[in-house]
Amino acid sequence: MASRAPALAAASPEAAQRHRLKSIIGGSTGNLVEWFDWYVYAAFTLYFAPHFFPSDNQTAQLLSAAAVFAVGFLMRPIGAWVMGIYADRKGRKAGLTLSVTLMCLGSLIIACTPGYETIGIAAPAMLVIARLMQGLSVGGEYGASATYLSEMAGKSRRGFYSSFQYVTLISGQLLAILVLLVLQSTMSEAALDDWGWRIPFVLGAALAVVVFYLRRGLAETESFHNAKAEGAPQSGFFQLIRHHPTETAVVMLLTAGGTLAFYAYSIYMQKFLVNTSGFSREAASQINAVTLFIFMLLQPVAGALSDRIGRKPLMVAFGIAGVLFTYPIFSTLETTRDPVIAGLLVMAALVIVTGYTSINAVVKAELFPAHIRALGVALPYALANTLFGGTAEYVALSFKDAGMEQGFYWYVTAMIGISLIVYLCMRDTARHSRIIED
Repeated sequence: MASRAPALAAASPEAAQRHRLKSIIGGSTGNLVEWFDWYVYAAFTLYFAPHFFPSDNQTAQLLSAAAVFAVGFLMRPIGAWVMGIYADRKGRKAGLTLSVTLMCLGSLIIACTPGYETIGIAAPAMLVIARLMQGLSVGGEYGASATYLSEMAGKSRRGFYSSFQYVTLISGQLLAILVLLVLQSTMSEAALDDWGWRIPFVLGAALAVVVFYLRRGLAETESFHNAKAEGAPQSGFFQLIRHHPTETAVVMLLTAGGTLAFYAYSIYMQKFLVNTSGFSREAASQINAVTLFIFMLLQPVAGALSDRIGRKPLMVAFGIAGVLFTYPIFSTLETTRDPVIAGLLVMAALVIVTGYTSINAVVKAELFPAHIRALGVALPYALANTLFGGTAEYVALSFKDAGMEQGFYWYVTAMIGISLIVYLCMRDTARHSRIIED
C-alpha cells in the first residue's frame, strides 16, 4: 500500500486522475459518516434531552444538552494535537482510520445508555464520556481529512476537490436531519420521544464500522511519502509553535468568525426556529433540511471559483456580508411565522458563510509544510472551534435565558469582523501554497 502514492507521479495523466478521484471519494465518504455521528446529537437534542436532563423548562433542558455539546468540543484540541501528530508521523490514512474507530464507540455508548430515571446521575455522565470520545475523534478527523483531500487534489483544482470536506460535513449534518424527518413521519411522537431517538446513534455506529474497512484501503499521499523520504523534522507541538507561530495564529483567527457563523447559521438555527421563532419541531427540521441541501451544493461551486480567482476574495466577501447582514437576518427571523420567508433568510445566511466553509480546509493546508501539516491544520482550528463554534449554542441560549437574545447577534457580528481583518491582511494561499513545494 505504501508504494501506491509515489507511483502516482509516474502514472499517465488519466490513471493519475482516476487514482486521485478514487482516493478523494474514499476519504470523503468516511468524513460524511464521521460528521453524521457528530451531528446526530444536535439533530435529536429536542428528543433525548428530557431523558438525560429532567426539567419542566425546555430552555433549561436545551441549555444542559448544549453544555454537553460544548464539553465535546473540549476534547477536540486534544484530539487535534494527538492525532494531528499521529497523522504527520504515521500517515494521513492511519489518522483517518483511528478517528472513525473512536466515533463508533461514542455513538454506541449514547445508543445504549439508559435514561436519568433508570440510572440517575450516571446517565448524563455517560453522555459526557461519549461526547468526549467523539470530540477526540472529530478533533483528529478535521486535520487528517483536510490534509488528505488537499494533498490528493491537483494544483489547478485543489479548491474544488478540497471543498468536498465541507460537502461531506454538511452531508453528514443533512443526513442526520433526514433521518430525523423519516422517523418523525414513520413513528408516533411518543415513540420517538421514548426510544426512537436511539435509532440514529445505532445507525451511525454501524456506518462507522463500514468506513473503518474503507479507510484501511486508502492510498497514502505523495506529500507524506516525500516528507518522510527527505527526512523532514518530526511533527510536534513545540515544533509548530517555534517554527510556524504566524501561520498558527492566522488559522485560529480566520477560523473564529467562520466557525461561529457556521454553527450559528446551521446547528443552532434548528433550535432558534423552534425556541424563538415559534415553528414546530417538524417545520424547523424541514427548513433546516432544504437550506442545508442547497448549501451543500454551493460548496464545490465556490471551491472551483477559488481556483480561478483565489481564496482571499471569497473569505473577504464572507467577512463583509457577515458583518452587514447577521443582525438583520436573526432579528427578522425572530418575528417571521412564514416558513418560506424563514427558509429564504436562513439560506441567505448560509450563502454568506459559504465564502468561508468552501475553502477553509485548503487555505489552512496551504499554509504549512507537509511534515507538520496535519497538526498545523488541526490544532489551531480545534482551539478556535472549541472557543467559538462549540459554545455557540450555549452562548445563544444564555443570552436568551437572560432576556438579551439580540446580544448573540452582535457577538456573531463582532467575531466575523475580527476574522475579516485577518482575511484582508493575509496573503492569498492559492498563489503562495506550501503544498506546491511538496
